[in-house]
Amino acid sequence: MLVQSVHDQHDEVRMRLNGKIAVLFVLVAHGICAQDLSAQQSRPAREARPIVGAIRWDAWFGNNGVVGTAVHRSLGPSKWHNRLPFYAKVNGDEAIEIDGTPQAVIDREIEYAAAAGLDYWAFVTYAADDPLSLALKRYLSSSVRSKVGFCLITECGRWPHQAFVDRVVSLMQEPGYQRVLDGRPLLYLGFINEQWLEKLGGVEGFRRVLDTFRATVTAKGLSRPYIVIMDFSPQQGKKWAEGLGCDAISSYVAGLGKGAIPYARMVENLEHFWEECRRTGAQVVPIVVTGWDPRPRVEKPVPWGSPYGSHDGEVNRSEPATPAAIADHLRRGLRWLEAHRDAAPAQAAIIYAWNEFDEGGWLAPTLSEGAARLDAIAHVLRPGATSRPSSVSQPAAATQP
Repeated sequence: MLVQSVHDQHDEVRMRLNGKIAVLFVLVAHGICAQDLSAQQSRPAREARPIVGAIRWDAWFGNNGVVGTAVHRSLGPSKWHNRLPFYAKVNGDEAIEIDGTPQAVIDREIEYAAAAGLDYWAFVTYAADDPLSLALKRYLSSSVRSKVGFCLITECGRWPHQAFVDRVVSLMQEPGYQRVLDGRPLLYLGFINEQWLEKLGGVEGFRRVLDTFRATVTAKGLSRPYIVIMDFSPQQGKKWAEGLGCDAISSYVAGLGKGAIPYARMVENLEHFWEECRRTGAQVVPIVVTGWDPRPRVEKPVPWGSPYGSHDGEVNRSEPATPAAIADHLRRGLRWLEAHRDAAPAQAAIIYAWNEFDEGGWLAPTLSEGAARLDAIAHVLRPGATSRPSSVSQPAAATQP
């Protein structure tokens, strides 16, 4: 339809513009439209439903650097090896290698996610030269990237740096950037605290930074970004959204209880969280959670802090979830979205998480489960699918992609 409209306007354009400029305009417009349609057509067909994404925190770049060394230490003990992703290698107790940065690994992850019906990944975003950005770099260079869209999760503490803001603007212009509400780029903003707000000049100063950012994005020819505040408190999230001129609220994770709780209880807590968000009057992007168990980080604390609560000597966590339970939780989230279109006009959900292995939340295939979690959610996201790649329907037991 979009390409056809360009052809329909061809004669009018040639009349209003001169010679080469007119031809160039039509060719560029045709190219952009064809590129957008090609990206849409390469994704697996699905029934009309809300879009669903998953959080990526990409610390899995080998046993090096502060972050890479810390997560290898956390997951080193054999009792945590059931969480290791399909591309990990186990050389013994306390001897593991986790490197998800080869292009072949990212390409395979894209195939897994697309076959399961995920619409986008939300990358926690860092400077371009940070090792935590390697996975995003590989995604952007992938020949199959059009099968899964992407957007960004930004932390408040990075917004004082203009180079970071410029990076966000640039990434929003990439093909495949996830959009909602007829073209608005989707952006998550979280981990707001008074310390970082002070560096930004308080709420008013941060609002000015975001207003300039929004103006820059629209000046590039994009629609106004749809900015979703992530906060563990719906009321606080609403406060930040109003003060910063943002559009909706969500959270990075939610549903936690005291001590160890069944996954079913966590799901109940999450559904209460969705309703609490709705009652604030803010627009909502509900968070769906695959699990929460940060004991690896509690037992071997990471250098950037381990702010994980406990109760009666038990780390706050959920008991392991079955693939079927995760799929049912997602199904209920989609039903909630459809039932509350007034509160959730973007019709988008986000899942914690694709690869938070040491915190206890993941969808990515593991050495122990294979792709069972993805197979389960595929029945929710792609109920009419007649086939899926064999790499998804079979356990990913090999250590090489």
